[in-house]
Amino acid sequence: MEYHNPVLLKETVEGLNIKEDGVYVDVTFGGGGHSREILSRLGEKGKLIAFDQDQDALLNTIVDSRFTLINENFRYLKRFLRFHGVKKVDGILADFGVSSHQFDEADRGFSIRFDAKLDMRMNQQDELSAFHVINEYDEAALRKMFWEYGELRQAPALARTIVAERKEGQIETTEQLKSVLKKYLPPRKENKILAQIYQAIRIEVNQEIEALKEFLTQVPELLNPEGRLSFISYHSLEDRLVKRFIRSGMFEGEPEKDVFGNFEVPLKRIGKLIIPSQEEIKKNNRARSAKLRIAEKV
Repeated sequence: MEYHNPVLLKETVEGLNIKEDGVYVDVTFGGGGHSREILSRLGEKGKLIAFDQDQDALLNTIVDSRFTLINENFRYLKRFLRFHGVKKVDGILADFGVSSHQFDEADRGFSIRFDAKLDMRMNQQDELSAFHVINEYDEAALRKMFWEYGELRQAPALARTIVAERKEGQIETTEQLKSVLKKYLPPRKENKILAQIYQAIRIEVNQEIEALKEFLTQVPELLNPEGRLSFISYHSLEDRLVKRFIRSGMFEGEPEKDVFGNFEVPLKRIGKLIIPSQEEIKKNNRARSAKLRIAEKV
């Protein structure tokens, strides 16, 4: 568990309602905690396929004939399942948080605790990094990013300041960025605002919202009837999208209703929103913002 301490481990896996001979997917393998729990509940004929785009996660692979690890982004879920001869599955697990390993590796640039090059790429083969976002995006694009992904009221000022400061030279490290934005970081709120700034940049770099939407739209087609989706989110942007998709099968607008005012959706909610216990949060502070939603294929 040094790589990542899985959040809501039992609740998330139990939400899948695992069949011993079923086929399951863990789209965010990380340290393999959730995958190992799934495998412990599968029989000899069961199968688990995991995805992770981070090369570092490959070091945690599980030696088990029932297990396959694919080094790809979950947005390509359907494509790579088909490549491996899988058309339908009985359950999909997604834990959308940044792994403890990614936060703790200073040179990855994810954490506000360390000085590092502006990076924040989950897939280190990708070209777009935090450096490119901060030094090449125009003011309008930066403002939109901070407003939509960081939910920062200071978005216009942050964007304007970055554009003005980089005329004097490139902003290359996280400490330089903090220095540039120092006047918007009052001591009592510094960590909170920095976390929002980092979140906005990270989401942009990794196209997290686009990837999430692409992933969710594939889920109903891939799940067998009564197949389950267990989904952990860590901020309101993700959680709102997941909640809305489960409720209506859409991200925007409303589905068409019949003459009786009813509409069909591909998934139905199972149970209520699940959050970590205070005991789990004490053991793992990163669990504090986790929200688990479970849905079933209709």
